[in-house]
Amino acid sequence: MATKLWAIGVILLATVLTSTGQVLYKLGADKIIWSDMMTILTNYWIIIGAFVYLASAALLLIALKGGELSVLYPFVATSYVWVSILSATIFREAVGTWKWAGVGLIILGVTSIGIGSKR
Repeated sequence: MATKLWAIGVILLATVLTSTGQVLYKLGADKIIWSDMMTILTNYWIIIGAFVYLASAALLLIALKGGELSVLYPFVATSYVWVSILSATIFREAVGTWKWAGVGLIILGVTSIGIGSKR
């Protein structure tokens, strides 16, 4: 079965949601009081993050129905790209030259897999 283009779009959307969920978890983690574990269950950042992760998982299942696992799953690596961008913009984390080089290699690798999988 050949991978359909829409499946690649859906999996990329899923990776954006996964990365967004990770950012929401980070925002929630900063508000956890470890001596009061109820702060996890009442932390709206963590709750929203869990729902975003669930939506991402649902999209992943939809995407997998439209293509080959060996083609689609490497696109999950783009989560590292989104997290780097979101971390730099939201948390003002330093993303140095080596990290950007790594992001570039991820993009190059995912693109190579996508191009190499065309029949």
